[in-house]
Amino acid sequence: MNETPNIYGLLAEFASEEEILAAVKSAYSHGYRRMDAFAPFPVDGLAEALGRKKTAVPLIVFFAGLCGGIGGYFLQWYAMAVSYPLNIGGRPLNSWPAYVPITFELTILSAAFAAIISMLALNRLPEPYHPVFNIPEFERASADKFFLCIEAVDPQFDLRATRNFLAALKPELIAEVPAQ
Repeated sequence: MNETPNIYGLLAEFASEEEILAAVKSAYSHGYRRMDAFAPFPVDGLAEALGRKKTAVPLIVFFAGLCGGIGGYFLQWYAMAVSYPLNIGGRPLNSWPAYVPITFELTILSAAFAAIISMLALNRLPEPYHPVFNIPEFERASADKFFLCIEAVDPQFDLRATRNFLAALKPELIAEVPAQ
């Protein structure tokens, strides 16, 4: 690894989704792991090509919904059967059909909050600043261009070798991304 403390990485610009997908697959097959791709719209297979694993969000949402439902049911049961029992008209203290609406609502509410919070946390959002924002051409990432950034912290990264590798992919632009 070549020490390059003053740069964040190398950024390559591509014109189409096929080019960025091929570039990411090639970079991954050459051993680069600390990289990211930026596209103006979702590209099928890009996350898998980057080596991203499945997310933990569905599991977090499931357990949050389960805890919300159990918590809602327990809260109602405790209030009606233990804390303040009232026998009105011979109704049993644990009248579970009456608990269904609140249990359902707390299940959905807990799962929805967990989905939003875990998605933001696991994606490290919001991210008001990223070093690639310093490259003027990067403004087109939200319009019509595709970018691949190989980070300098990648064990495979060597400034000259990585630049030559990216040049072989025939991007429209290769730029050094400053660290600050």
